[in-house]
Amino acid sequence: MIRNPKDLARYTAHERANHWVVGISFILLALSGLAFFHPAFFPLAQLFGGGTWARILHPYVGVLMAVSFLVLFFRFSALNAMTPADREWLSRVGEMVDGNDHDMPEQGKYNGGQKLMFWALALCMLLLVASGIVMWRAWFDVPVGVIRLGAVVHAATAAVMIALIFVHVYAAIWVKGTIRAMWYGTVTRAWAKQHHRAWYRQVTGKS
Repeated sequence: MIRNPKDLARYTAHERANHWVVGISFILLALSGLAFFHPAFFPLAQLFGGGTWARILHPYVGVLMAVSFLVLFFRFSALNAMTPADREWLSRVGEMVDGNDHDMPEQGKYNGGQKLMFWALALCMLLLVASGIVMWRAWFDVPVGVIRLGAVVHAATAAVMIALIFVHVYAAIWVKGTIRAMWYGTVTRAWAKQHHRAWYRQVTGKS
């Protein structure tokens, strides 16, 4: 949906749906996973109908998130390849945090921070899937020692991923005009020119 004829299309409906399936799946997994992690969080299991249902649903929702993220990965991995401009952007990220982002290195569709986040989340997803398969004893016969190691890796990786998602959400809120891209699929030309000048020139054909 184009809210303004001059707005720029940033995400298609399919890309936005893909993102929200991954996001909602992650929230469900985080809540059910926390219920297993510590007794203080166990009341969260009631959101899924109790501990038994939380235990049953958790791995299947995990499969949904893994498959959805795989689709997302193949859609956006090429756009998240690091460039020298991205590395320079990361070395000067303090300037942007201080509010002086007008002289930052020009960025394409994604900046260095977003790309770093993408690859960090991809690594976390790989570790979660691998350790989750090890722990899914209903389908796999794995030695107890390996299961215990998988549980540690799974919990530690999940904690890191939760922290990364908090950063991801905070950054989207902090940079005004970003959230509408994932709601409506569009951004203003002023937003694109300020935050992603190289992408702005690419989609508008302007120098």
